[in-house]
Amino acid sequence: MRYLERARGRWRALSLRQRIAALVVGGAAVLLATVLAAVLTVGGGGSPGRPAAGPPAGPSATGSGPPAVPPPASGVSPLTGLPGGAGRVLAVKIDNAPAARPQTGVNAADVVYAIEVEGGLSRFLAVYDSDHLPRGDRIGPVRSARETDLPLLQQYGRVDFAYSGAQSAFLPVLARADLFNCSPQQDDSFFRGQWNVPPFNQYVVPSGILDHFPDAATARDVGFRFGDAPAGGVPTDSFTARMPAASFTFTWSAAQGRYLVAVDGRPAMTTDAGQMGAPTIVVQKVAETTSPRGLVDSFGHLVPFAPTVGSGEAVVLRDGAAYRGSWSRPDPAGGTEFRYAGQPMAFHPGQVWIVLEPA
Repeated sequence: MRYLERARGRWRALSLRQRIAALVVGGAAVLLATVLAAVLTVGGGGSPGRPAAGPPAGPSATGSGPPAVPPPASGVSPLTGLPGGAGRVLAVKIDNAPAARPQTGVNAADVVYAIEVEGGLSRFLAVYDSDHLPRGDRIGPVRSARETDLPLLQQYGRVDFAYSGAQSAFLPVLARADLFNCSPQQDDSFFRGQWNVPPFNQYVVPSGILDHFPDAATARDVGFRFGDAPAGGVPTDSFTARMPAASFTFTWSAAQGRYLVAVDGRPAMTTDAGQMGAPTIVVQKVAETTSPRGLVDSFGHLVPFAPTVGSGEAVVLRDGAAYRGSWSRPDPAGGTEFRYAGQPMAFHPGQVWIVLEPA
């Protein structure tokens, strides 16, 4: 306080001309300091012991996000992050009703979507790179297409889409869609198995579809990023995603390096590759609604529709930990970005599961 009083006294003792001169000199000093700070910042300099301004170096206890994750490099699959080229894309609609289990060929898919259908049940939309087809060259049981499939597939480009059929009111929409319709009405690469009853016994030969529809788009960047796990995940040995009449429980297996899948409380088995499972699981929360085209089921109820253009919350499971973040897809023709702590979330290389869980 005494220092301030003395300073005020000296200021009052100055003449007007002296006060102006002091202000000019002080302003110049401030300006000079500002210019020097700007030069040091642009030039990459900084004071000793303090890094120059730049992007966050990584996660920390103060809440900064993980380092940015680059897109897949050349020679790496954009769908799995594993070494290899990008083959042509085939999508197959697969039944998941109890009578359709165990399925065939699911573990060979690059990406598996679990989608709600009528009655709150679920079906799979499995996406395959032509270089990674299942052993035995068989996938199924194949079931009918739904409206949710088209926006999902749009981000992959003009792909081959194998399905068993669709509601008559939806068939013209499929015909106009920017994809290759590969149902039994367009191709003979389907057969009925003898180990089940219709409609749970129709299978497709993927190599036949790819031979007959050779112009499918090659695998491309759909927004997935792969790399090391960021810090901040919550240790999670088991996680369950739910639909009205279906549940998916993912249990971490350190021995296998993946989450093993149980559907409706029972292990989800396949006929050709053991239990279903993947190193990365995404629970994408969507604003579930009903058919935008007014399509109804056999009981006259509007069928479900899962919007995948927009944004929402997401939980990513990898390496035994859960990361609560978000998803965003503003452009229907663009990919889906999954983020955690302000940066793209890195998936573990390998198969990716995405469950469209009603929010």
